[in-house]
Amino acid sequence: MKTNHLLAALSLVLLASCSSEEVPAPAGGIRPYQVLTLEQQNTTIQTTYPATLEGIENVDIHPKIDGFVEKIFVDEGQFVKKGQVLFTISAPQYEQLVRTARASVKSAEAGVSVARLQVQKTKSLVDKNIVNKYELQEADLTLQSRLADLAQAEATLVNANVNLGYTRISSPVDGVIGSLTFKTGSLVSSNMAKPLTTVSNISKIYAYFSMNEKQLLEFIRNTKGADLKAKIANTPAVSLILSDGSLYPDKGVIGSINGLIDQQTGSARIRATFSNSLNLLRSGGSAQIQIPQEISQGFLIPQRAVADVQGKKFVYTVGKGGAISMVNVEVMEATSGHFYIVTKGVKLGDQVVLEGIQFLKDGMKIKPVKADPKAIYTELNP
Repeated sequence: MKTNHLLAALSLVLLASCSSEEVPAPAGGIRPYQVLTLEQQNTTIQTTYPATLEGIENVDIHPKIDGFVEKIFVDEGQFVKKGQVLFTISAPQYEQLVRTARASVKSAEAGVSVARLQVQKTKSLVDKNIVNKYELQEADLTLQSRLADLAQAEATLVNANVNLGYTRISSPVDGVIGSLTFKTGSLVSSNMAKPLTTVSNISKIYAYFSMNEKQLLEFIRNTKGADLKAKIANTPAVSLILSDGSLYPDKGVIGSINGLIDQQTGSARIRATFSNSLNLLRSGGSAQIQIPQEISQGFLIPQRAVADVQGKKFVYTVGKGGAISMVNVEVMEATSGHFYIVTKGVKLGDQVVLEGIQFLKDGMKIKPVKADPKAIYTELNP
């Protein structure tokens, strides 16, 4: 009953929308229509997906101490090397802490020297039986205490030097400088939300795109390999179409497929990697991924021969005596140029009405005129 309703709906919609264009029937009431006899074709389809670009590393630069931005050594968009100084932070308190720690080390070293002398002096007196051995033990304990004080002072100095080193902020990676959020003289702190800048390593670029569940299943089924890892390895090189419509010169490779389907979007995230030797690509940009897929022995039907009603696709096939039937077909999510790749609903040798389907209805008779398949495929996929 549901199919009958769909058929009726299709007929009514097509007749109502196009009746003004309908050509009068010739004598006898049977019109000629061009039909295509289905053959199995080998083709390559190019499926396109919107993508977002990210550098292989995007590192937010935050200060580790509180202070004022003393100097900025870089500019937005500048290429920097790992270890290159980006900012200096004015924080005099850390210089003072270093000086205090150095003085404490010297004081502790002097205390150790005095304690060692006392041990040597007491040991000499013990050897001469002038004082008892308990005084030597006491002198040893005093020396150990002074050595502990020295170790603590040295650790404090190391920590002070580390904090002082944080006044010079260097790039942790090779990359490109992003926006400079703060200017010279700005007060910054270690717990602020905004970074001083972001360094993007764009020697390679990740292009992230998504496939819905049906597309992913088709992609996995049509790619050779015993498991997902092997299928990813066997995926052909992919192309990148830039935001201006131009084709990026270097090919990329698919590197990973997210193991989870996002329940909100119903899609899985996929990552492709491209070389950026020409420095054309930037993190945060947009593009389109184009994936080639080889189709073997498939039925290709021109899109103009397919009607879409309530999310379902239909074609008209020719039967005995020129009677046509409205047939529900299933197609791949991906398309090949101006064609649908039909996976269910038709068979080898079926005759499909190519055009004028808006004038047709289920059960009517036509005069089929065979089209040249080569001409059709050449015309739509030159």
